[in-house]
Amino acid sequence: MAMHPLDPLSAEEVLRNRDVLQQAGLLRASTRFPLVQLAEPDKAAVFAHRDGDPVERRARSVLLDVETGEVMTTVVSLTSGELVDKAVVNPVDEGQPPVMLDEYELVERIVRADETWLRAIRDRGIEDVSTVRVCPLSAGWFGDPAERGRRMLRALAFLQDSPDELPWAHPIDGLVAYVDVIEQRVLEVVDDRTLPVPAESGDYTDEAVRGPHRESLRPIEITQPEGPSFHVDGHEVRWEDWRFRIGFDPREGLVLHQLSFHERPVVHRASISEMVVNYGDPSPARFWQNYFDAGEYSLGKLANELVLGCDCLGEIRYFDAVVAQEDGTPRTLRNAVCLHEEDVGVLWKHTDVFTGSAETRRQRRLVVSFFVSVGNYDYGFYWYLYLDGTIQLETKATGIVFTSAYPEEGSRWATELAPGLGGPYHQHLFSARLDMTVDGTRNAVDEVEVQRVPIGADNPHGNAFTRRVTRLARESEAAREADPASGRVWHVVNTERTNRLGQPVGYALHPQGGPLLLADPESSIARRAAFATKHLWVTQCSPDERYPAGEWVNQHHGGAGLPAYAAQDRSVDGEDIVLWHTFGLTHFPRTEDWPVMPVDTCGFTLKPVGFLDRNPTLDVPPTTSTHSHCCES
Repeated sequence: MAMHPLDPLSAEEVLRNRDVLQQAGLLRASTRFPLVQLAEPDKAAVFAHRDGDPVERRARSVLLDVETGEVMTTVVSLTSGELVDKAVVNPVDEGQPPVMLDEYELVERIVRADETWLRAIRDRGIEDVSTVRVCPLSAGWFGDPAERGRRMLRALAFLQDSPDELPWAHPIDGLVAYVDVIEQRVLEVVDDRTLPVPAESGDYTDEAVRGPHRESLRPIEITQPEGPSFHVDGHEVRWEDWRFRIGFDPREGLVLHQLSFHERPVVHRASISEMVVNYGDPSPARFWQNYFDAGEYSLGKLANELVLGCDCLGEIRYFDAVVAQEDGTPRTLRNAVCLHEEDVGVLWKHTDVFTGSAETRRQRRLVVSFFVSVGNYDYGFYWYLYLDGTIQLETKATGIVFTSAYPEEGSRWATELAPGLGGPYHQHLFSARLDMTVDGTRNAVDEVEVQRVPIGADNPHGNAFTRRVTRLARESEAAREADPASGRVWHVVNTERTNRLGQPVGYALHPQGGPLLLADPESSIARRAAFATKHLWVTQCSPDERYPAGEWVNQHHGGAGLPAYAAQDRSVDGEDIVLWHTFGLTHFPRTEDWPVMPVDTCGFTLKPVGFLDRNPTLDVPPTTSTHSHCCES
């Protein structure tokens, strides 16, 4: 058994959870486990825990009967082996459990047997159906009464001439099948129009496509001859002035717990709690394309097993992750989380004109990361901790652009990537859930922005400027948008503690401030992904409020999550609060993004503001390296 309340579930615990449910008579041959998670204890219990204390471990499961469509949630005490709670979920009103990996193959089998769909394929001149790859995608919700309460996926198709060929270069466009996975039948085939299937290969591993590998790059080796500076004890990590725990959730993936700097708490729990990819093609075969990669697909279950020397360089410490498969048994993802250090240039530097002294110190960061593959796209999530107390999250988007056929007359909704091949416009919008504990749980948020000062008695020469500080007092006031032109940032301050100058201790959230959700406010996706209509939400902390789009995202009708949380209009001034930060990319694909996309990045930064009494890196020693050489011409 794990000995800390926040340790991720082990393989033994996943099996024990299944055994208890089996003994309770809740499992049939048709029962599947879309999700099994650690039932995390509340904050007070975690704060009270001390090493050696007995630990009550619990698992929460979502159960789906694939014959009847019935859904149930359960909570099992892994410590006592008892069923603690069970509840029936009504998919008609609440939504569906996440999409399961088993359903991908099922949908392909169902669609390939449907006569209407087969006729549409043959009408496009494709006789061998085995060369058509069916791509099942989450269905969303668009108010069709015939779909109400059904567990559905919608399926696009791609041509794959050989088993080794990447099919994304050959979309069979204008055609989509709506599939009920419980009844195992196609409900509807939308055959909008026939466009030529793009013929040019997109196989970037083929030398005929990429050309020969270049031979001009010389090796760069990252070495730490004395080993890394971090120390790992189970899932706890200590590095310089940082201390935290590494967690892993099948829905969110990597979770950082109990982040503290100089032995003072900063963030209790940090994760990417949701992301939505919304497409802008309004055609009858594609208007429904939007995907919630955490709530609908379970990001953590899609984590890559990382490869030394490719995904991470240097002195690496890997962490395995355990997730439950659809039958409730464990699967271990080897090397799912990577921990290492990086040099990141100059930390501080000064050459003084009066004394002649010259001092330089180098910055270093600790990197905690994981990568997921969600269909065509791949996402890396990199948490950076810096020597000066800065926290940063960088998200890296790469992989293959989701493709369409590109009509001869052109398109308002896509870029032509290759002859006859389109890349539809879309967004990748992420929601970071930051359960803040800046020097304790009595926190508040001040919105800070620059302020011009007109010429006047206090500013006769017009050179003055200052800043405006606004306290966000209630949840109704705390749904905010970034404003790069005003330099808007949000200071999370402790309302009871000050530094030596009497200033409130705090951390500042610096947003990138890109476009928010671009869909019409009355659209289905705007109702379901309302979190993505603001850059910042601040809510009072509640253990039941974990997800910005709600618990049951798949086929939910909308309005759940942050709109419902904020509607309570609780105080967020001097309370235990959570920050929800939306950030992301608006992607108008380039020809350079094909056939595989170079990494594009987005993210945010948290910086200490008055949290410390002076620069915390004065004690960083000068750097010497035996591996640095001066190149001669």
